[in-house]
Amino acid sequence: MIDFELSAEQTDLKESVSRFIRETILPIEAEVGQSQVDDTLRVRLNGLAREAALFAPHVPEAFGGMGLSHIDMSLAFEEAGYSLLGPIALHCAAPDEGNMNMLAKVANEAQGEKFLRPLARGDVRSCFAMTEPQPGAGSDPSLMVTTARKDGNDYIINGTKWLITGAEGTGFFIIMARPENDEKGRQATMFLADASSPGIHIERQIPTTDRTFTGGHGVVAFKNLRVPETDILGEFGKGFQYAQVRLAPARLTHCMRWLGAAKRTHDIAVQYAKERTAFSKKLIDHEGVGFLLADNEIDLHQCRLAIWHTAWLLDQGAEAGQASSMTKVFCSERLDRVADRSQQVLGGLGVTHDTVVAQIATEIRAFRIYDGPSEVHRWSLAKAIARR
Repeated sequence: MIDFELSAEQTDLKESVSRFIRETILPIEAEVGQSQVDDTLRVRLNGLAREAALFAPHVPEAFGGMGLSHIDMSLAFEEAGYSLLGPIALHCAAPDEGNMNMLAKVANEAQGEKFLRPLARGDVRSCFAMTEPQPGAGSDPSLMVTTARKDGNDYIINGTKWLITGAEGTGFFIIMARPENDEKGRQATMFLADASSPGIHIERQIPTTDRTFTGGHGVVAFKNLRVPETDILGEFGKGFQYAQVRLAPARLTHCMRWLGAAKRTHDIAVQYAKERTAFSKKLIDHEGVGFLLADNEIDLHQCRLAIWHTAWLLDQGAEAGQASSMTKVFCSERLDRVADRSQQVLGGLGVTHDTVVAQIATEIRAFRIYDGPSEVHRWSLAKAIARR
C-alpha cells in the first residue's frame, strides 16, 4: 500500500520543527549574519532545541535522541533546513549526523559509550577523515595513501587528509587508513582517535564558499599516531563497507536539509515577485518570472518525492545504495537550480546579503560535489545498468 497522508504525529512533528525554526532560529540567524558558525553558537542553539524537545531527532532513544524513522527524519530535517542554522540547532548537521548513524550501527558497546554517547549529547563534535589531497583518495577511495602499520596491540597511522569538515575543535576523528602492504586499499579500516592524541596535527583551515559548517574544513596530518587495536571501528579491513553504511543515509539527509534551504529561497522569491512592480505589473504576472517559479515548484515537489521513496526503502531495511545515489544526483542538481532561479527572480537583490538567498545559493553548489560528485554517481549507476 502506498500512502502519502501524514499521520497526526508526523504532522505535529513537522509543525513543531517549523515553528521552532521560524520563531526561535530565524531571529538568531538575523542576529549573527554571515559570520562563521563556532562552538559557542552551536552550544547556544543546541540548548534551545533541547528546550523545545527537538534535539537529536535521528539518534536512537538509548543514546538520548528522538529515534525517528528515516521518513520522519525527512519531515524534521526539511523544516530544520529552512535556516542554515536549523540543522546545527537540532544537532543533525553533517558530519556529526552521519557519524552518529554509523557509530550506532557499527561501534561496539565500549566504543558507543566512549564516542557515541558524548557525541549524541552534543558534548563534542566529530570528524570523518577519508578524503586526501592529490595523489590520495578522493572520488576514487582505492587511491588511499594514509597507512596503518601494526605495532604490538596498536596501529601507527601516517598520512594527510584534507577537506575534513569540523576538524577545528572536534572531539574525535574517524580515520580511514590502509595497511602498508595493501596498495589497492582493499583492507581499508576505520580507526577512532581522540583529537587530543599525540600525532594529530591540524595544519590549516581551507577557505571555502560555505560559512555554516562548525569547525570549517581542515587539512589534518597524522604523524605516527598510535591507536590501540580496541579503537578499530567494527572489523579490520571493512572500512569501505562501513563507509557505505554511513554514506547511503548521509547522502539522503543532505538532500532533506538542502530541500528546506531551497524552499526558503523559493519562498523569498515568490514574496518578492508578488510585491515588486516592473513594466506596469507585478513581477509574478510576467510570464518569464512566473515560469521560473513554476519550475521551482516542480523541482521541490519531485525532490521531496524522491527523498520520501529512498527514506521508505531504508525504513524497510534495504541498503538503498542505488536509490540514494539517484536521489543525491537528482536533488543536488534540481535544488541548485531552485536557488539559482530564485536569485534570478530577485534580480540585483539576489546577489546581495540583504536576504539569505545569495548565501544559500553559494553554499548549495558544493552539494553537487561532496558525498560523491554527480559524475561518479552516474558512472556507478551506469555500471549497475550494464551488469543487469
